[in-house]
Amino acid sequence: MSEPTPNNGLIKEADPVPLKSKLRKAEKKREFQAFGLILPALLFCIVFFAFPIISMLKLSVENNEVQAELPRTVEIIKTWNGKDIPNEDVFNALALDMKKAYREKTLPKAGVRLNYEIPRFRSLLIKSARRISKLPSGPYKEALIKIDERWNEIKYWAAIKRNTSSFTSHYFLKSFDLEYSENNEIKLKPDDSRIYINILMRTIWISFLITVLCLILGYPVAYFLATQPPERTAIFMFFVLVPFWTSLLVRTLAWVVLLQEHGVINDTLIWLGISEERFRLVFNRPGLIIAMTHVLLPFMILPIFSVMKRIDPHYMKAAKSLGAHPVIAFITIYIPLSKAGIGAGSLLVFILAVGYYITPELVGGPGDQFISHYIASFTNELLNWGQASALAILLLVTIIALFTVFSRYMKVGET
Repeated sequence: MSEPTPNNGLIKEADPVPLKSKLRKAEKKREFQAFGLILPALLFCIVFFAFPIISMLKLSVENNEVQAELPRTVEIIKTWNGKDIPNEDVFNALALDMKKAYREKTLPKAGVRLNYEIPRFRSLLIKSARRISKLPSGPYKEALIKIDERWNEIKYWAAIKRNTSSFTSHYFLKSFDLEYSENNEIKLKPDDSRIYINILMRTIWISFLITVLCLILGYPVAYFLATQPPERTAIFMFFVLVPFWTSLLVRTLAWVVLLQEHGVINDTLIWLGISEERFRLVFNRPGLIIAMTHVLLPFMILPIFSVMKRIDPHYMKAAKSLGAHPVIAFITIYIPLSKAGIGAGSLLVFILAVGYYITPELVGGPGDQFISHYIASFTNELLNWGQASALAILLLVTIIALFTVFSRYMKVGET
């Protein structure tokens, strides 16, 4: 009897090595395709999120102005003990640097940077440079002190020495209301000079109040929408989404019209006889909270609504059938089940509120401006990009820290 041949109907056993190799290649191909799908989003995040943050961080510590315009002074002042007035060599180096920078008209750059350290330092530099340029040669110590007695004070030389490095902590120290003392030690500013920490706390506090108010108003609306038939839900959802289709500037200006002393609300209150006086409801904190709550309310309703739609109504029916009061059943069963929506909506509203600029600018008063107002002021008016970047980084770190604590407590994302 002849042996069976490979083609007589028997299946030949596959070689395991080529099969494993093919599986690995197929897996790598799928991974490459998946990476190709997320690549546009990754590039978008790098270009429009990571790169701006890195640029801000660089600007907040960059410090090249004094080194560029006063190179001799920067080099020689490193040996100064910081306790006594510098010797003749340091004065001579400063005079030569000021002469050169004054001729090239670049001295104001260093003056502006030193002005951040000590007010009116820029005018001191320009005044001294203009007069010292008329002297043919040194020694310059006595001449500079004669030009302005401030050159006989240690704090001005200490400010120059602090700027001998290419990096500085000045902007971050100022953001935390810290400053250098006359002994070149870091200290907290006096109570009446503290600005930025108070502004940050004000921003967080008002944003928190707006978040709570949005939650109080938005939760019942979300529950109402989630318990209605689909055709009614669509109709009522239209009214919730209308603010998304209206410009933020238009909504904000509409509240200015409504809340002003001779606006619709005050006129209505007087017409109804509820009040005989006109209330000041705009350009103050109550008006700001009202306007921002209206603007941000949909961002609270939608996340809560999306979670509530997935809650099985049989849970509440089962609780009632077991004798639970409807209120007790709602508090102990329904609210915990909607906790993920509460957390997501609260977090979304709070983060958006902290970074708002237009509404506080138009509706809030001078004492109600958010930290974004000062970031914009340093960027557009004072052209102090370093301080603006430091405040932006401070705000970003604060939001990330609050987000981490809040998300862990609320377990955002869990259902």
